[in-house]
Amino acid sequence: MVDGYLGTMTTEERMLLHLYDNPLPEGHWEAPIAITQAGISAAVHVQRKHVPRTLKRLESREDLVTAQRHIPGARQRRRVYGLTPSGKLRAGELRDRILSLVVFKNDAKTKLGQLRGGGQLTLELLSHLDEGLVFHSQPVISPISNPEGIASLDAQAGENLVRRMLARAWEDGKITKDEQQLITEVVDFLGMHPQRVRRISDEARRQQNAPPPEDVYRDMLRQALVDGQIIEDEIALLKTMREAFGIDQATHNELLSQAQEDPVLDEISATYRATLVTALEDGMITTDEDAMLNTLRAKLGITDNKHATMLAELLDRDD
Repeated sequence: MVDGYLGTMTTEERMLLHLYDNPLPEGHWEAPIAITQAGISAAVHVQRKHVPRTLKRLESREDLVTAQRHIPGARQRRRVYGLTPSGKLRAGELRDRILSLVVFKNDAKTKLGQLRGGGQLTLELLSHLDEGLVFHSQPVISPISNPEGIASLDAQAGENLVRRMLARAWEDGKITKDEQQLITEVVDFLGMHPQRVRRISDEARRQQNAPPPEDVYRDMLRQALVDGQIIEDEIALLKTMREAFGIDQATHNELLSQAQEDPVLDEISATYRATLVTALEDGMITTDEDAMLNTLRAKLGITDNKHATMLAELLDRDD
């Protein structure tokens, strides 16, 4: 979930603006992390596992090109993304339209483009704008690729996972090489800024409130299952985590079963579930409530099977 004006834009629109401001270098051996999946995820405020879906849609429209480049600090080459001429045209038109918006700053009207600092990225500029087109001196929301600032709810979930992992690693007063490798891989997967990680690490070291490794692993499984499936990169991270924390296959199976019963819900599912809970407060769903839920399912794209699963789970809890 993204706050402010950015939250009113689609993931595809935010991605177009990000890639427009961070072009794929032509004829270069290296490319910035900003145009990897991790960098794109952090910049546009969506979980990394949801990024490929939008990238594939842009590629199918011939708005996107891909390449393999070396990323500074990375051990191997990674896939990076850039816009085709048609993609640049779409993104440029979108950016021009947004920069021409009339916004409010200190109760005075001005065009958004007039507030843009030299070299400022479009998404960074938009992070200062709320839903009512009021411009704030401080960002309403910040990507986790920034060292400071309030992150979106999706990013906060990732931050909390890293915080729990660091607390566990600091339990004996030091972070081992295996623990450091695991944390580095998770941080890289999330696209977090090193300074943000250091701040979280310092907080975890001072608090020394270490959760059991099984709890941390279950949290990671719940995050991975947010859309009902575990992608390839997450499988690799989970394997590294099992090795670092000494979690055997039997424990993994048990924790996976628990995570499947209580996964982290994505924003749309959470919204629908909250409405379902309200409808069930009196123990039954009326005809009017059923009609309203049908309309909401159609609007949010909630399948009948997903509705039935949520309903059964809520009814089971009431028994």
